Amino acid sequence: MNEYMNTIKLILPIILVAGFASFAGAEPATYSPSAHESIEWCDIWISHADETNLPRVLLIGDSITRAYYPEVEKQLAGKAYVARLTSSAFISDPALLQQIKMVLSQYKFEVIHFNNGMHGWQHSEKEYAQAFPEYLQAIQKNAPNAKLICANTTPLKISPTLPPGNQTQATDERIAARNVIVLKVMQANGIPVDDLNSLVRGHPECHSDNVHFNDQGIALQAAQVAAQIVPLLNH
Repeated sequence: MNEYMNTIKLILPIILVAGFASFAGAEPATYSPSAHESIEWCDIWISHADETNLPRVLLIGDSITRAYYPEVEKQLAGKAYVARLTSSAFISDPALLQQIKMVLSQYKFEVIHFNNGMHGWQHSEKEYAQAFPEYLQAIQKNAPNAKLICANTTPLKISPTLPPGNQTQATDERIAARNVIVLKVMQANGIPVDDLNSLVRGHPECHSDNVHFNDQGIALQAAQVAAQIVPLLNH
């Protein structure tokens, strides 16, 4: 019941943010406003919300993160309480920045492991580079004492061949370009990068479809994510 009520309390602000972010709280940007996909979603899950005897960890990402979250939670059992904020929103979407602020204002996290790169393919990599610093600043500003780890974006099982100039969908080339951008930003800020891309690249047997992963791929990612987090936990 406590988990249910905490979920309800978090869902209601998300609905308001999604409905009104374009009218209030959206700051002017130098890049194009975020283009929405046909379905936009956000999933926030705070486990052990009423307990304080262990440090908290937050995983920020998309459906890839949501898939490995349960296994990371199991591997960190007894060491930390693990929460997730997963979303389809592109990094320039004001709703995503509002969601980050909302979660970080309610809970203190010892470690935040974050990723954003598998959505918003209508946006160029130039726009991605322009938007990423604000996304990072939203995390840093609202969790100034948290230790940060940035995960790069995982590869596709099969990368499509697109006509020159096509900016409509994911390819491994575009994913690699976004990962280079992320690496440069993280190096400039002294934040470690969890290289999940290299971990599963060239292993199609780890995929359940062209984007997502099966149990084998999820287990590999979860083990690496947990291994990155454990040394940063204070006991």
